[in-house]
Amino acid sequence: MNPGELQAIESQRQALLGQLTVAETALRIGLHRHGFGSNVRAHIERAMAHIQEAGIAIAEMRAVRSVPQLVEDLNRIEQACNELRQQPPPGVTVKSFRP
Repeated sequence: MNPGELQAIESQRQALLGQLTVAETALRIGLHRHGFGSNVRAHIERAMAHIQEAGIAIAEMRAVRSVPQLVEDLNRIEQACNELRQQPPPGVTVKSFRP
């Protein structure tokens, strides 16, 4: 590749990173809007994770997780958070009421 081609690729890369930053900012603003419900919030959070992963791939120009891998990781994190929420706080004893 000649220097002009490399410069064009870098320019496109920087433009795309800028677009991803704008998209992430818009999604962050959307997270603070109330009244849309937890389902919408979950979709926005997933979209942000995908944008951030794309940003890493473009900025660092290296391989990142595939979309299925990212989704699997996010699902595992969500499941762990749900399990953690179901546990009583430390120091709280939960009595079982068995007849």
